[in-house]
Amino acid sequence: MPKYEIKLTQKIEIAQNTMAFSFEKPTGFEYRAGQFADFTLINPPETDAEGNTRAFSFVTAPFADHIAVATRMRDTAFKRVLKNLPVGEKISIDGPMGDFKLHKTATTPAVFLIGGIGITPVRSIIAQATHEKLPHSITLLYANNLIPEAAFVNDFENLARENANFKFVPVMSNEKDYKGETGFINKEMVSRYISDFSKPIFYLSGPAGMVAAMRKLLTEANVNEDNIRTEEFSGY
Repeated sequence: MPKYEIKLTQKIEIAQNTMAFSFEKPTGFEYRAGQFADFTLINPPETDAEGNTRAFSFVTAPFADHIAVATRMRDTAFKRVLKNLPVGEKISIDGPMGDFKLHKTATTPAVFLIGGIGITPVRSIIAQATHEKLPHSITLLYANNLIPEAAFVNDFENLARENANFKFVPVMSNEKDYKGETGFINKEMVSRYISDFSKPIFYLSGPAGMVAAMRKLLTEANVNEDNIRTEEFSGY
C-alpha cells in the first residue's frame, strides 16, 4: 500500500468532544465506503506511549473531492497535536484498509446498529449508497447518550430525505422528554423497524461493549453469524 502525505484543509467541532478533520485527497487515491487508514503525525512536538499513529475511518464517501475523518477528543499527545495542527500542515496516511462495507446483493436489506463514534464508517457507506442511488433497503439505529454527543445527525436526516430506501432512527439513552427512541437498543426496539431478523445483513460498530451487546442480541434472535459484520472502536 502506498503512503501519502496529505494537507489539512479544515478542522471543526461536530459534536460534544468530537472533531472532524478534512484533508486534500491525493491524486489517484481510491477507497471503498466504510474503509479506514492509518494516520501518522509527522514530527509531532510531543508524543506518548500510545504513539503517533491512529486508525481512522473515512467519514467522507469515495465520490467526495476531499477526505475527512472524525474522532472523539481525548487528552492524549496524539489528540492534542492533531487538535492544534495548523491548517495547511501535513499528516501521513497509509491505506485504505478494512472490509466493513456494504454487501453487494441489493435484495438483501442492511441494518446498522451503531453506537457513538462508531458512526464514522457508516456515514461514508450511506452517503455513497445514496449518491449511487443503490436500491438496498438500509435501516440505521444510531445510539448515543445525549443529543449534543451525536455526530452527523443532520447529515443522516438529509440523506433519509434524499434516499427513500434509507430509514434513520436516532436512539438516546439519557435524554429527558426525547420524542424518538430512548434507552438502549434491544430486540423489541429493533423489531419495530425489522419484521424478519433472518433477512438482513447486520452491521455493528462502536465501543467494544456495545458491539458485544448487539452481537448477543442478534445471536439470541437466531441471526446467522455469517450475516453479522462488526467494527470495534477501542480507545479512539
